[in-house]
Amino acid sequence: MPKQFLHSRPFADLPSGVALRTLLLSAVLGAALVSARASAQTASPPSSFEGQIIYQVMPDRFADGNPANNAAVDRTNPRAWHGGDLPGLTAKLPYIQQLGATALWMTPIYRQQSGNSFETAAYHGYWPANFQDVDPHFGTLNDFDTLIGATQKAGMRVVLDQVINHYGYTADVVKQKPAWFNGESECAATTKKDVDCALAGLPDLKQSNPEVQKVLFDAAAFWRARGVDAFRYDAIKHVERPFLNALLARDRSAGAWTLGEWFDADTGTVAEWQRAGFDSLFLFSLQAAMRDAIMSGQGLDRVAGVLARAGELPRPGEVALFLDNHDVPRFANGTLFEDDGQARTKYGLRALMTLRGVPVIWQGTEIAMRGGTDPDNRRDMRFEAEWTPAERSVFEVTRDAIAVRKASPSLSRGAQKLLPLPPQFDSELLLFTRELNGEPVLAAWHNGKARQSYSIRLSSLGLTVGNLAATRSLFAGQDAKVSVSGGFLHLSLPGRDAAAFALK
Repeated sequence: MPKQFLHSRPFADLPSGVALRTLLLSAVLGAALVSARASAQTASPPSSFEGQIIYQVMPDRFADGNPANNAAVDRTNPRAWHGGDLPGLTAKLPYIQQLGATALWMTPIYRQQSGNSFETAAYHGYWPANFQDVDPHFGTLNDFDTLIGATQKAGMRVVLDQVINHYGYTADVVKQKPAWFNGESECAATTKKDVDCALAGLPDLKQSNPEVQKVLFDAAAFWRARGVDAFRYDAIKHVERPFLNALLARDRSAGAWTLGEWFDADTGTVAEWQRAGFDSLFLFSLQAAMRDAIMSGQGLDRVAGVLARAGELPRPGEVALFLDNHDVPRFANGTLFEDDGQARTKYGLRALMTLRGVPVIWQGTEIAMRGGTDPDNRRDMRFEAEWTPAERSVFEVTRDAIAVRKASPSLSRGAQKLLPLPPQFDSELLLFTRELNGEPVLAAWHNGKARQSYSIRLSSLGLTVGNLAATRSLFAGQDAKVSVSGGFLHLSLPGRDAAAFALK
């Protein structure tokens, strides 16, 4: 309590009017102080996706559930609409559940510009015209509500892609509201070219404009009210920082999880934006290191280098981890030979499921779909009846790896500790532990071409564990073993694969 209230008559010597005003002012300030303290104590905790597994879908390229909305569809043209929609996605939710994913991320589904630009349709969703409506190619708001109802019934979370940097090239609002956008003069005058200049020529929004802020704030509120649990915010590198701070505060207050896309983000960038209020960002530097190591055989030391920086992250369990997505070439495309790409994708997916963070699987990666740069990396999804036996094998490995992760609290949410290795093993071997509630799991990635056995002194690894009889990997159908005896860790690992072992 403020010291002046300890006296019986603190305002006795003041004139009566002044005393009354002073008393009222003190009461107001006291109430405000109590309210601020209460707000600080009851502030919404950050949302968490740790333990979740996200499946990414581009609706136009996933499943067609209503041929009646297939205007301008041309599946022979990779830059045209292909007919996938929300009814098709709803019908395929059981497939996503069968895989084991617990959350669904959709690229934008709201109304797009009506025409093509650069001989490309807005099938991808990133050329918006109306942030509070569903594009007719995807269906209707009722279709969206039906999808949300189905995900809620299935116990799945929904992540919706949000564009906050721009409108589509030919959206009506570009001509109707020119003051909403940065033009050539603003771009020429600014020192913040990434923020105030057009990205790929797209009409660049002035998020400092109150009308623009209202449009974007209202859009987030609109979709949250319809049952969206989280947002993936596109191209945050190009968005004004004060606006982002305000948007994130609103999302956190509403309990929405936030995932930012900063292309090519490394650990430092992810850490900076987590401190700024994002729950998560994509760790592009880890994706690049995994691609180069697993697909190109460049060694695991770069992967270890990224993992060694995990201590910089305020919330390492929330970081989005991925092998590929709609903006980069397919992971399986990293090798010329399809069978080799399938084998290495199995390796990559098992490795992904051993890491701390939130795994994100882009539609088709679970069957090692191939594809180069945009739009080749956005080929139509194919389902069970169309798979080859080899693709089915990749799916089964993916499903098993996800199941193993979900069954292990340590793999799902445990702390991660990178183990130091003798220099001669740096390129071909990566070891780390995941542990929760005293239940350690050892992850072992092996980049050698052939089966290899290792015996490494426990003390050199900084690992304390009792003797352990030969134990098989947690992953089904994998001939990998670990044992502990005489102060040594003994490993027998197949070539080019990742294994996980319970050490208790």
